[in-house]
Amino acid sequence: MAWGNVVLSENGNHLEAYLTEREYQTSNSARSAAESSASALFLTIASRSRQAMNDDGANDGFKDIIGSSRGLREVLDLVRAVAPTDSTALIEGETGTGKELVARAIHEHSPRRDRRFVKLNCAAIPLGLLESELFGHERGAFTGAVARKVGRFEVADRGTLFLDEIGDIPLELQPKLLRVLQEGEFERLGSTQTQRANVRLVAATNKDLAKLVAQNDFRSDLYYRLNVFPIVVPPLRDRRGDIPSLVRRFVGMCAERMSKQIETIPIEVMEALVGHSWSGNIRELQNFIERSVILTSGNVLRSPVEDLNRFAEPESLAAITLRDAERDHIRKALEHTRWVVGGPNGAAARLGIKRTTLYCRIQRLGISRPDKGPLF
Repeated sequence: MAWGNVVLSENGNHLEAYLTEREYQTSNSARSAAESSASALFLTIASRSRQAMNDDGANDGFKDIIGSSRGLREVLDLVRAVAPTDSTALIEGETGTGKELVARAIHEHSPRRDRRFVKLNCAAIPLGLLESELFGHERGAFTGAVARKVGRFEVADRGTLFLDEIGDIPLELQPKLLRVLQEGEFERLGSTQTQRANVRLVAATNKDLAKLVAQNDFRSDLYYRLNVFPIVVPPLRDRRGDIPSLVRRFVGMCAERMSKQIETIPIEVMEALVGHSWSGNIRELQNFIERSVILTSGNVLRSPVEDLNRFAEPESLAAITLRDAERDHIRKALEHTRWVVGGPNGAAARLGIKRTTLYCRIQRLGISRPDKGPLF
């Protein structure tokens, strides 16, 4: 039995994905030659993805979060654990991994779900205006302040405030943020009257805050106050099994928006998408699928997968040894787990090896924790 192309079919208001099957009347040798190792890898991923999609409880309650990989399931388990509380959550991960979706899921599964979910990208606000955006200002507080303005903390009172890219908050503003997190009190710019706000904070960053603390670029007391419940969102390259589901979702969304009927995704296209590293993570994948849908004129997705190979070529020019690649991979896993080796959420479990094996490789490769020396 071999697998055909990935087919998209519309069932009511939902898009259901399935893989067509066709029987080959060829000999065993011909059949073995037809199924390459790359295809076998994709088929395994696609089969598991389809099975997970048919499981009603796969992502129960998280309709906007697509995937069923182990790393994603661990993230959703953490969301379920922290959401009913009022504790601060710190979401860490690379750009484009979906940190805002995780933050919104925390809010929607919390007792504050009927209140406001207010968000602010700290990196997108000029330094001189960030304090006003957070805490508000009075009329005449500075040039151009022609009226009183309510800040995000007041707007989010009794709700959830999501601060994205919190690692970009300047040092001089961090004490004021720490105060409102600890005491729920602050003053608007230009005012001496103390305001109070009951806000549940969810923060996100693509930076290593612990490293910034060591470099004196981030206050340690604020870091410890934010790092009450850390959630690390894995990059897309570590959850390749979720790519087929994401591709089908994005194709369906883009096709509907552009009034197109796309019914089939060629298997070679899906193989290329699953095999790509996606340094821009889910955001890069979504943008690529949108470009593919724009280029498609019929009912078969036309995807410029040759562009993926072209962009990947410069990375392959910088050849490294297998030892260096192994060292870099282990170090990244340790950084994602905050240098915790053992346990269900430790680096050994993430790498799929025994704790003792990982210790041996750390010692053999000379890996040490920054500013703290060897792990032995």
